[in-house]
Amino acid sequence: MSVGCTHIYGDFVPLEESKISIFDTGFLHSDVVYDVTTAWQGYIFKLEEHLERFAASCAGFHLKNPYSNEETAKLLAECTRRAGCEDGAFIHMHVTRGEYAEGSRDPRFCENQFVCYVVPYVWLWGEEKSKAGINIHMTDIERISSKAVDARYKNFHWGDLIQAQYQAYEAGRDDAALCGPDGNLAEGPGFNIWVIKNGVCATPDENCLLGMSRRSAIELCEMSGIPFELRKVHPDELRHADEAFATSSAGGIMPITAVDDKPLGNGAPGILTTQLFNNYWHQREEGWCGTKISELLDG
Repeated sequence: MSVGCTHIYGDFVPLEESKISIFDTGFLHSDVVYDVTTAWQGYIFKLEEHLERFAASCAGFHLKNPYSNEETAKLLAECTRRAGCEDGAFIHMHVTRGEYAEGSRDPRFCENQFVCYVVPYVWLWGEEKSKAGINIHMTDIERISSKAVDARYKNFHWGDLIQAQYQAYEAGRDDAALCGPDGNLAEGPGFNIWVIKNGVCATPDENCLLGMSRRSAIELCEMSGIPFELRKVHPDELRHADEAFATSSAGGIMPITAVDDKPLGNGAPGILTTQLFNNYWHQREEGWCGTKISELLDG
């Protein structure tokens, strides 16, 4: 039996019993938004901020979470406790459109459904590579425009991202970086991208998810006095960076050590990347930006 727990259709169930209807438009049309946070040492990370972003994603897709933020927080905490993962958890929540009413294709008449699940902490590329660095592929697959599907809202429209991953894997690389319609860097499948040149960090400011780990990197830069910029980033800046890293809930701050097989710097995690990585996990160990699970459930 897998380690973890799901809350679905109002009940807590084992992962193996987690099922949705094939007629749910979340399955039929990827009509669903989601969010991911994590727990570490008994604390859920940036819970309020994640719930605010989740609510914004729901509103952006004309979906409604049937639970309030307070109720959702307690469901996530209870699911984490039942999963036995309070000291290291990957916490996923989503709202799907639900099924069409009989004889209708009007999404306004669907009953929106909330689901969350918790499993042991997940590293985006496995723990070893997420710490040692990856070889990223600069794909020619275009990231769908935010004018079509707004990337600020975390959603399941992953067709472009999956095709980019296939291209990366077929080239023998670990994952992909995509550009937007304007030719500038956008993001990767489930992560934001940062470049470092001459001691300055930079990350794309549009056509990408405004990631919570991206925000954490900004906060860590401010705490450490590391200059950073939110702006358009040309793909050549990634190819010729002194250092680069990715940010994701599944690993925090993770080195990119090569682009299209070409090493960045000496091919190892760079000085600033390593500093940010260490600071991130030190802060997490101290309960940084955390909400204590025991206080949510026992307080």
